[in-house]
Formats: sequence, C-alpha cells, structure tokens
Amino acid sequence: MKRYQNRYIFSSDIMRRQKRARRRVVSFLGILLFLVFALFMGNLMTSRHLVVEDLRVTVLDLPKDLEEYSILHISDLHGARFGDKQKAAASALGTRRYSAVVITGDVLGPERDISPLLELIALMPEETPKYYIPGDVDGDPIDYSAHGSLSVYTEWAEQMIRAGVTILDRPVSETRKKGTIWFIPEELYSIDLDGLEATYRTQMDILNQRAASLTADDAARIRATGYQLARIAEIRELKSQVKPEDVQIVLTHTPLSDEYVSGTAAWSEKGAAFSIRYASMILAGHYNGGQWRLPFGGAIYVPELGWFPEDSEITGLSYVNGVPQYISPGLGSDPHYTYQPGRLFNRPVITRITLTRYAQ
Repeated sequence: MKRYQNRYIFSSDIMRRQKRARRRVVSFLGILLFLVFALFMGNLMTSRHLVVEDLRVTVLDLPKDLEEYSILHISDLHGARFGDKQKAAASALGTRRYSAVVITGDVLGPERDISPLLELIALMPEETPKYYIPGDVDGDPIDYSAHGSLSVYTEWAEQMIRAGVTILDRPVSETRKKGTIWFIPEELYSIDLDGLEATYRTQMDILNQRAASLTADDAARIRATGYQLARIAEIRELKSQVKPEDVQIVLTHTPLSDEYVSGTAAWSEKGAAFSIRYASMILAGHYNGGQWRLPFGGAIYVPELGWFPEDSEITGLSYVNGVPQYISPGLGSDPHYTYQPGRLFNRPVITRITLTRYAQ
C-alpha cells in the first residue's frame, strides 16, 4: 500500500511540473508573438509614414539674393504610393514653400509606371521649377527606336515633361536679382564633349548614307542623334556662361566619393568656372537609406558596399572633398536589394534643403 501511494504522489508531481512547463511555453510564445506584432506595427508605422525633413546647409559665399533659397529633394520613389493620389505626401508637405524641386532618379514603378510620380508632382505649385535626372532603374529617357510619336523621348519621359518636369541633360540656371544658381548633371563635369560629338557625327554620317533605305528605327536614331548634337552645342555655350560667383548644384543619382570629386576637379580646365571644384552642393540618392535597417541602428546590407556600411556613405549630409553632399533616404524600395524587399525600419523621406550663408 505504501508503495502504491508513493507512485501516485510521484505521478501528481510530474503532472504539476508538466503543467508549469506548458504554462511557461505558452507564456513565452505569447511574449514572442507580442514582440513580433509590436515589431510589425513599428515597422509599418515607420516604413509607411512619409515625412518631410528640413535641412539647412551653409554655402560659403552664397550670394545674398539667394539666401533662404530652398530645394525640395525627392529620390528613389520606385513607383511607391502613400495613400490615394499621394494623399499622405500632400499632408506631409503641408504649406511648405520651396524654390525648386530636384528629383535624383529611380522614380518608375513596375512596367515603367510613371503615374505615382505624376501624382506627387501634381501636389506641387505649377510655377515651381522641377528638375529630374534618371537613375539606373529608370534607364535612358531618350528612345533610339521607333515608337508612337516623333519625339526623341520615351513615353514615360514625355508624360513627365507634360507635367512640367525638366529632364536635366544640360545646365539650367535661375537668377534672383544678382544671384544665379545652376542645376548641373554630374556627368557634364567629366564628359569629353569633343569625343562624344565625333561619335555622334560618325553615326549620323552612316545613317545619312543609307537615306534611300531607312527603316523606322533608322529615322528614330537620326532624330535622337540630331538631338544629341544640338545638346552638345548648347552645353558648350552654357558652360561658358557659368561665373565663379555662381552657385552650382550638382545632381547625381549615385553618390560621389572623395576620390571621384578630386579626380574630376583635377581633370577640369584650370581657371574654368564650370568645374566640380566650385560645386556648392551635391544632391544624390540611390541607396534608399540601406532599405533594411536595424531599429535605432544603421543599414544591414547594401549590395555595393557590403554589411553594415556607415550611414555617411548611404544617407544624410556629409562632405566629399570639402563639398557638402546630401544623400536622400528615398521613398520606395529598390529591386536591386534582392533579399530585402520593401523597407524595414526605414522611414520614407522628402527633404527640403535651405541654403544659407550663415554657419549652422
């Protein structure tokens, strides 16, 4: 009888321990699920909540007539929408005023969809200048093949132009009284205009020799090549108009390095005002802030830079060869991040950059 009673007590003890163990497992799973849910909601609130950040940048010798000149910087939309007709973007922009809008590439969505950008542009004052340079995902806005019109531009580029956006493939200036500010595609500082012109003239000669048997694609190439030759001639003229006291805002999709800036400056003609050595600021995008970021930390992995790159390489304000460079965190998600779809703990940002002569 005693032996039976001990066996019974032992069995009850096992059952109590098993129940406690199950309660602990359930509690652990509950806490884990709560943390996963909290992280999911935190990421949702962070990565889908578009904000407009204000940044003041000191430009040495800024003409007084350009004091408080502000640039709305947009990059890497990748076809993202923030509410119906970009309603959240409208709310974030609010009543902010700005002097110009700069778009540093990678705006198209899947299947070359330009409509999310057009909806964003529609929120902005029609009279405000808007400048765009293409990103690597966008591709060339010039179409060298036959298409539905006689325009040299692709259909998506045509839509952008109709919306009031200037596709920036040559220097463009704005003047406020005695102050002039130039918006310049980075490639123009290092491009060999003579060599490029010779290449296009050779192509044009070959096409003209086949005039009697031109195809529709040949005709499109003639139009595009003629456009490029006219562009080169205009670039030469515009470069001669840049003065040392003018503000030069450099637009590039991919951020520039110290070595690149110093090398490009050394390559430019000595004494020429049109030189990256006189750049007042560089505006870039491309990295989407790293796409996936750790909470309260930095980027996890960037394909071109590897694991845990420094933020100064991929986002925010830094200096390259003494020139301030602002890298936009971007708005959408880049398909080049193959194993990092979407944005993770990475707030979409539009930046309003205000130029000032005064130290910050």
